[in-house]
Amino acid sequence: MKYVIILLLCLAITGVCYGFHIKPLDPKNGDLYIGLSVVLGFLIVMPLFIYHRWKNRSVKDYMLTKENIEKMRDFKNSGSRSSKKDSQ
Repeated sequence: MKYVIILLLCLAITGVCYGFHIKPLDPKNGDLYIGLSVVLGFLIVMPLFIYHRWKNRSVKDYMLTKENIEKMRDFKNSGSRSSKKDSQ
């Protein structure tokens, strides 16, 4: 999956560069290459990348639930106590 995403991203970037390169000579085809490359990047590469990065994660870990807020408070309080002890 990782290599497919990298390959498609390289194709999209190459397509945009090629489109800007030929645009002064052939504006219609240049715009076509640029447009298709942007569509490839946003409608195919970006969703694949997001799926690849989030497929093994739990959304509940990133939500602000009461349990997570308490964990953050406990972590913050434990860190501030140890920093006060170190400074004295």
